[in-house]
Amino acid sequence: MNTIFNHADTFIALPGGLGTLEEIFHIFSWAQLHIHYKPIGLLNVNGFDDNLLSFLDHAVEQKFLTSSA
Repeated sequence: MNTIFNHADTFIALPGGLGTLEEIFHIFSWAQLHIHYKPIGLLNVNGFDDNLLSFLDHAVEQKFLTSSA
């Protein structure tokens, strides 16, 4: 992960499985901890991540995440 992190200017997650989710949430958590300030994006092909985004909205509503996260 550190090799990818050190060479990347931005992070974009394509539709994928558990490994993809683990890696993108790892990068999200590093951003939240101010370890990096690189852009992060989800390429939501054909609504693949709609339910994930709804879950994150729900986590904000329940105050498990801040809206800035």
